[in-house]
Amino acid sequence: MAFQVMSGFMSIVLLTSLFAMASCTNESELAETVAAETPGVPGRPSTTEAPPVYSYRVVRSYPHDRQAFTQGLVYEMGELYEGTGLRGQSSLRRVELETGAVRQEHRLPRQYFGEGITIFGNRIIQLTWQSRIGFVYDKASFQLVQQFRYPTEGWGITHDGSRLIMSDGTANLYFLEPETFTEIDRIEVHDDRGPVVRLNELEYVRGDVYANVWQTDRIARIDLLTGRVAAWLDLTGLLPEADRQSRVDVLNGIAYDAEEDRLFVTGKWWPKLFEIRIVAPE
Repeated sequence: MAFQVMSGFMSIVLLTSLFAMASCTNESELAETVAAETPGVPGRPSTTEAPPVYSYRVVRSYPHDRQAFTQGLVYEMGELYEGTGLRGQSSLRRVELETGAVRQEHRLPRQYFGEGITIFGNRIIQLTWQSRIGFVYDKASFQLVQQFRYPTEGWGITHDGSRLIMSDGTANLYFLEPETFTEIDRIEVHDDRGPVVRLNELEYVRGDVYANVWQTDRIARIDLLTGRVAAWLDLTGLLPEADRQSRVDVLNGIAYDAEEDRLFVTGKWWPKLFEIRIVAPE
């Protein structure tokens, strides 16, 4: 399938999905339709061994905007960049790590539900959920410089230095040429139980992709050559119960500081962002 590059804003007619989840108007409604589903979907025989399950240690916590419905998170050169969702509230932000203060913000037009972001060179790329349109911004100014289209839903996006890597809520990861946004490859992500669906926010970490699995407290570490889940990271209990007294949503948002080898995670409407260390199973 081809990803067609566009120029300038245009009206997008939201396509009706063949699946029940796409009839929901936002992800909170969508949760009701899939709350009973399991994160791994058995569907084919597999000889793959069960991936090891890692735990975590909290190194430090930072303030996070409770109004941020986090869909994408990137750390670069001492700063966090965050994409937020919900129609009428979607944005692209530059955020101060220590305080959680929003230092720069671009609001998306009301009809768009913002999704994952990644930084590629001097550009920030942001997906939308069901509009099937992506935005490209100048990193310094947040000025819109380009638009492009894709034939799936948009969930998460990252890159490996030469290719963009995109998720659409299925078990697939799509590899895109970063200038034309043309699909050049894809893999199906699986573990010992079969395809792993609802892959959401993505982050490239030391040769693998880390992926939030929507509606779970787990992150999949994915081998990009095979699509196999090499390990699971279980973040159950990360957000303390005391911080769940007001509205919070699911774990979502992974950012990696390659220079200092730091991993950051947060969630939608979470009051905190966490730096964590991964702990190997005993």
